[in-house]
Amino acid sequence: MSQLNEWQNAEPGVKRKIFQPGASIMMMEVHFEEGAEGYVHSHPHEQISYCLEGKLEFTVEDRKQIVSAGETIVIPGNAKHGCRALQKSKLIDAFTPLRLDLLGRA
Repeated sequence: MSQLNEWQNAEPGVKRKIFQPGASIMMMEVHFEEGAEGYVHSHPHEQISYCLEGKLEFTVEDRKQIVSAGETIVIPGNAKHGCRALQKSKLIDAFTPLRLDLLGRA
């Protein structure tokens, strides 16, 4: 099982901390070095990301959107998505239902 509330390396220049989940919703904090990328992927879970600090360029399907500190982006389930940090950045990601893959329960 993934360690909750501990920093883990994700992609190069990206680290995350997964918080204790609820019954059907979970969240994590993600830190990006400038230029780091969250690789393009998809999952059946609905996701909302809140930018705590910095600026990121998200690609959801073929649409690009810049998200800066204080802004959010909603990513529908099954949508191919990824992001690139235009500046050193921090996000809070929330998912529903639970991402069992991230929780080590898949």
